Amino acid sequence: MDPNWEVTAQDVKARIDAGEALVLIDVRQPEELEICGIEAAHLFPLPNLKSSIGEIAALAEGRAIITFCHHGHRSVQAAVFLREAGIGRVHSMAGGIDAWSHGRFECAAILTLTA
Repeated sequence: MDPNWEVTAQDVKARIDAGEALVLIDVRQPEELEICGIEAAHLFPLPNLKSSIGEIAALAEGRAIITFCHHGHRSVQAAVFLREAGIGRVHSMAGGIDAWSHGRFECAAILTLTA
């Protein structure tokens, strides 16, 4: 795990529990939501990320972004893209939703569908 790009699921959970205003961006496909989701996450599938950059920038204003996917590979790609697009304070959740669910953190079925 590269701390310049990634944070652990435990770190994300602790930040949520502490009340930090995070923007959680799920870059999986809609059909993957049945696996597990994180409450209040926004769905922006990776292939649609470029067309959603304005909406993401507005959501991120003054807040950190955490991207996640199933295992963590697509979310790193998303974090790189968002940083290159000028959006700062972006990290990927290492291990993706798999790490979240293996940490025994609550899975939510409700996400903000934005894609």
